[in-house]
Amino acid sequence: MIIKKLHPRNKHQDRYNFEALCKCEPELKKFIIKNKYNQELTIDFSSANAVKILNKSLLKYFYNLDFWDIPPNYLCPPIPGRADYIHFVADCLNEPKTNDKIRVLDVGVGANCVYPLIGFSEYRWQFIGSDIDPLALKSAQQNISKNQLDAFINLRHQADPKNIFKGIIHLDDFFDFVICNPPFYQSALAAQSSTIKKNKNLGLKKNTINFGGIANELWCVGGEAAFIKRMIEESLDYKNQVKWFSSLVSSKENLSAIYGELKRAGAYKIETYEMCQGHKISRFVAWRFSGLK
Repeated sequence: MIIKKLHPRNKHQDRYNFEALCKCEPELKKFIIKNKYNQELTIDFSSANAVKILNKSLLKYFYNLDFWDIPPNYLCPPIPGRADYIHFVADCLNEPKTNDKIRVLDVGVGANCVYPLIGFSEYRWQFIGSDIDPLALKSAQQNISKNQLDAFINLRHQADPKNIFKGIIHLDDFFDFVICNPPFYQSALAAQSSTIKKNKNLGLKKNTINFGGIANELWCVGGEAAFIKRMIEESLDYKNQVKWFSSLVSSKENLSAIYGELKRAGAYKIETYEMCQGHKISRFVAWRFSGLK
């Protein structure tokens, strides 16, 4: 049995305090239900609307974000897991305290803009968020502006989906860290099949994903392994402008191939950080090239 083990600085160590969250975000009240097994308060995690409003309340209560929203069907990420990535990045940088000089690039910032919002709130880092989707960037910008964070979080449109860093990292840019949550599935069919299987295991008849996600958020040709391979190849061209590159790796089976690619690319240092939330284990791989202090 896997024991929940979030990062020590993660604010989500305890069970959700629904009374406090509802005071912070009253709309959450209508989604509260009792667990049929132990009668504890919870929400219907199979409901996309319930998950979205829970996220909104968590971001307001823990991170002082007065506004957060996403368009219908866009990815609604789990806040505790996203916070873990940010805290482990701070460990990798050896920067456990606030430092407004740190610059981070979020590849695929998405409509939710969660990593920059949490990263600024927790550590006062500056962020650039990139995405290929104009509507996602429009939503992300709304989340930034309505929280008055325009001076700290900026967005850039990736006009060419074949590129990851080209056109985003400018000649005068330097980043301490690159973070990325790559598309996991290899095709739309694979994403849908996985959803059907998960819902069947949960005893649900619906075939929609409770956390949402449009095509480019969920899948790309070759899945996450192919995306990270491209990322590693492109990182060579920007090795003097980025201290650390990193990406989430959902499937442990992809690690061996990723390490092989990093070795071929001549990575100077490779770190793997494992994260655990409940029964779910994930990790991110970080790499850097020699020459940067």
